[in-house]
Formats: sequence, structure tokens, C-alpha cells
Amino acid sequence: MDKRYLVEQLKEFAVRYNVPVSDELLGTIVSGASFRVVSKGERLASIGDEAHTAGLVLHGIVRCYYIDDDGNDITRGFSPAGGMCLDEGLFGYPEHITMWEAMEESTVMFMDVAAVRSLIGTSDEFKMVWITLLENALRYKIYRENGFLTENATERYVHFKKLYPELSSSIPLKHIATYLGIAPESLSRIRNAMKEE
Repeated sequence: MDKRYLVEQLKEFAVRYNVPVSDELLGTIVSGASFRVVSKGERLASIGDEAHTAGLVLHGIVRCYYIDDDGNDITRGFSPAGGMCLDEGLFGYPEHITMWEAMEESTVMFMDVAAVRSLIGTSDEFKMVWITLLENALRYKIYRENGFLTENATERYVHFKKLYPELSSSIPLKHIATYLGIAPESLSRIRNAMKEE
């Protein structure tokens, strides 16, 4: 892949997510990364795999999910283009605690966790980028918890559509339902009721 094209694409993501970063730092990140096109349905990581690589979705959608005691998969979240994936290692986990799979053909930039953590410690600029990413992640976590504590299922679905407008029509309903904490049948009823209004 062309390095200049990748730097420009990362700059677009940085603007979209309000992450201040220089072209020079983006060049350093791209130079140390590898890239792969992942097929739809392909698993990028499983629970228990070593978490030595983190990813950034450049194109496509990656889903993160847990497996409960009954063997059901429960969606933790979605990583569309510009979203991080395989991020457990960046947060200090030696192994993946979730499953990661491509929901459609996706291009992913892979980064060595040890190299990223070293860059956090040696580059003031990257340290500020990391702080911004952590703040964004914490805001998302608070937003998600708030939804489960104060909103009904319909309100959570409406907010999901606002947060991920492009995903509500391209992700199977069963995955959206588990993300919202409801049964797929309940989500179908909510969607039908919204069409009638």
C-alpha cells in the first residue's frame, strides 16, 4: 500500500475522531505497521490468543464479542473504518478476552503492541494521541453504561442508529440485538413499530 495514501487516510480518521496528530507521527506509525485484507467471517483473534498485536480498521467492519457460559455470542462492540480492534493488549491484557471477526471484507492495519506502548513512552505527541484515544474510549463506555441504566430497548436502538448509521442496515439483526442487550425478536418488533410511526 502507498504510504502517502495511508497517511492521508489516517489524517481523515484523526479529523473525524478529533485526534490531533502530525503527518510525521502518522508516517512513523504506518512505517511500523503491516496490512491485511480480511475476508468476511474471518476471525482475527479468539479468546486466549496472545494480545501482542492491535489493529485499526481502514475499510470494512470488525465485530468484537464474548462467549457466555451457554455458548452464545454477545456483541461487545463494532469497529467500522477508523475504529480500533484487537485492542486488549494496549490496555495491558496479555491475552484476548474477546473474539474478533470481520463482518464484511475488511482492510486492517496491524501494529505491534510493544512498539505502540514504547512510542507512548518516548513521544510526547503520541502520548497526547493516546490520551485522546483513552478519553474517547471512556466517553463511549460511559455512554454505553448510561444506555443500559437509563434507557429502554427502543431508546438504545435509536441511539445505536445515531452512533452507527451505516451499520444498522449492514449488520445481522442478531448481532445488533446482543449489542443492545435484547433478543433478536424484540429488536424486530422495535424496528417494525418504528416503521409504522
